[in-house]
Amino acid sequence: MNTWRNASLAVTAAALLTLTTACGQEQGPASPNGQSVGNAAPAQQPAEGGYGSGGGYGSGKDAAAPKAAGQLGVQDSKKLGKVLTDSEGFTLYRFDKDTANPPKSNCDGDCANIWPVVAAGDATAAAGTDASLLGEVTRTDGSRQLTVDGWPMYRYAKDTAPGQTNGQGVGGTWFAAAPDGKKAAADTGGAGGGGAGGGSADTGGADAAEPADAAGLSVRKDPELGDIVVDKRGMTVYRFTKDTAWPMKTACTGDCLKKWPVVAPVSKNSVEGVTKKGFVTFDRPDGIKQQTIDCWPLYTFAGDEKPGDVNGQGVGGTWFAVSPDSKLVGAAK
Repeated sequence: MNTWRNASLAVTAAALLTLTTACGQEQGPASPNGQSVGNAAPAQQPAEGGYGSGGGYGSGKDAAAPKAAGQLGVQDSKKLGKVLTDSEGFTLYRFDKDTANPPKSNCDGDCANIWPVVAAGDATAAAGTDASLLGEVTRTDGSRQLTVDGWPMYRYAKDTAPGQTNGQGVGGTWFAAAPDGKKAAADTGGAGGGGAGGGSADTGGADAAEPADAAGLSVRKDPELGDIVVDKRGMTVYRFTKDTAWPMKTACTGDCLKKWPVVAPVSKNSVEGVTKKGFVTFDRPDGIKQQTIDCWPLYTFAGDEKPGDVNGQGVGGTWFAVSPDSKLVGAAK
C-alpha cells in the first residue's frame, strides 16, 4: 500500500513540475492566481530550412499553415532603410508578381514553402505607422493573408534569425517591405538571378544574403548612466519595476505598450556584452513575444526619438535603463 502511494505521489509531483518552465512561466492554462502567463521558450535560431521549431516552416512538399504576424515592428537597416518585421523581428517581404489593387497572391505550392505567407487576423500595426494600411486577401486555398497597402506579406524560409534580410532581391522579384507596403529598397534587378520570367525566381533563386547590421542587444556607454543595454537600432532598453521575473509576469499591457513597446525576441548569436542568463522568449498573455534577460521583460520607450536618448529613465519612478547584467540603472536601492 505504501509503495503504491509513494509511486502515486511521485507521478503527481512530476506532473506538477512540468507546469513550470524557465523563469517560472507556467505551461498550464492559468497560473495559481488564475491569470495566464504564457509559455517560456529559449530564444534560439530555427532549424535550417525552416522558421521556428515544432510546426514552423519546413521544406516539405506542402506549405506550412500560415503563421500570424502579431505586433508588427520596424527595423532600421543601414542598407534598406526602414523594414517591416513581425513580432519576433523577422523581415516581411512582398512579391513583384502579386498585385495590390486588387490584392492578389501569386505565390502558391512550392513557392509558399520558401516564402511562407503571413496570416491575417491578429496583426497589429507597428508604433508610429498607419494602421489603416493593414488588410487581408483570401488565397486560393481559402486562407487569409496579411496585406500592407494591398500587398500580400511573406517571410523567407532562409531567414533563420531576427533581423536577417536574406530574401532581399531574390530573383529580382522579392523585396523587403517598408512600413507603408512599398519596397524597402529600389529594384536593382536583384542578386538572385533567374530573371522575372524564370521559374526558379518564384521559389527562391540564389541568396542575396545580407547579415544583420548590428547586434540584436549590445552595450552603450552613456555619459551619465554608464554601461546600458541597447537594441539593434541603438535605442535604450528599459525594465519596469512592476514586472516580475519569477514567475515571469508583465504589468505593462494595453495602452502601456504604446509608450513602452516590447523588445522582440533576439537570437543569442546576435548579443554582444549582455548577459545570456535567463535569456528566454516571454510568451505574454496578450500573444506578443518579448525578449528577456535574467527573466526580466525588456522594453524600449516611444519617447526616445534617436539612439542615445534616455528619456524613459526614471519615468514614474518605475522605468529604468538596464545594465549588461540585467540590473536597474540608477534605481533607488
